Amino acid sequence: MQNRTSATFADSKPHYELLDGLRGVAALVVIWYHVFEGFATSPVDQCFNHGYLAVDFFFILSGFVVGYAYDDRWRRRSLTLGSFIKRRLIRLHPMVVLGAVLGAVTFCLQGRVMWDGTQVALSAVMLALLLHLFLIPALPGSTPEVRGNAEMYPLNGPTWSLFFEYIGNLLYALFLRRLPTRWLAGFVALAGAGLAAFALGNGSGFGHLGVGWSLAGNNLPGGLLRLLFAFPMGLLLSRIFRPVAVRGAFWLCSLIVILLLVVPYVGDGSNPTWNGLYDALCVVVVFPLLVWLGASGRATDPATSRVCRFLGDISYPVYVIHYPFMYLFYAWLWEGEKIPFAEAWPVAAGLYAGVIVLAWAALKLYDEPVRRWLTRRFLTRHTL
Repeated sequence: MQNRTSATFADSKPHYELLDGLRGVAALVVIWYHVFEGFATSPVDQCFNHGYLAVDFFFILSGFVVGYAYDDRWRRRSLTLGSFIKRRLIRLHPMVVLGAVLGAVTFCLQGRVMWDGTQVALSAVMLALLLHLFLIPALPGSTPEVRGNAEMYPLNGPTWSLFFEYIGNLLYALFLRRLPTRWLAGFVALAGAGLAAFALGNGSGFGHLGVGWSLAGNNLPGGLLRLLFAFPMGLLLSRIFRPVAVRGAFWLCSLIVILLLVVPYVGDGSNPTWNGLYDALCVVVVFPLLVWLGASGRATDPATSRVCRFLGDISYPVYVIHYPFMYLFYAWLWEGEKIPFAEAWPVAAGLYAGVIVLAWAALKLYDEPVRRWLTRRFLTRHTL
């Protein structure tokens, strides 16, 4: 059920290897989701249409793993707020920095232009980079919002989910961990009802839960609702979890995750309630069940164990570094007459494979060495 991976060296507990693998599966689907954004003309005709729901799956996984790794340390008083924050920063922030730098470099390679072709000053790019390094979101229309698309992090759009991940970790350390399980369940139920109402009421304006990436419109409240249900749900699962017997859990759950994320838009767009209902059911009902099943299973052969370890290792680097290269891909696709997928697929496939290779290299040559150094430097033996 559990196995030590390279992602665990800063913590004393092993991870659930199947959950690590499922995180990697979802991250790889996200790449394809973003690839096909370049060919979509509306949210309705996007291939891999529900890839945005991977974020909710990530939040549930994160809540489960954080609760499993740290709840008993708080009870034993062997963990302080300061050491917890250090641990989470060491785990998450080195890749945030790399993603920001890659975003700045690729934006400059792209010619430092907004989506409408407006030239952007280098000083604005440097300001955007500075804010990104400290995970400070850019206000829509402000100088550091250099792409003109209202993204919180215009140098590397998906960083928005890490902004909410940090909020979730702080809420856990300050508030959620103190809640009795019964109260936590009540909190999750209320948040789930709020998220379902947002989805069914078309809070995004597009009939889906793909919100949180901007400070414009309902993105901020929508992103908070996604976090406030999913992260505490994962924490609740870690408290009440009891394994069930399940064979082939990784392959079964992987198939379900892929199918859920690639389902076409439900309906024709004229009635967004149906797609909102699909999103709500996936997040509130199906994803928690998948996490439960994934935590219950175990790799019964060396090949599955190696696959889970590899997918778990690259899941976070893949997610963080892939989008700067998507910006370059979109610029190439949309320069002049839009290139159709039938002509662009070799480049798309090469981009997909290249991102995976680069993520592995970033993990081994940058992320792991930096985290080891930071762990030695800032986490003393007393805090381990």
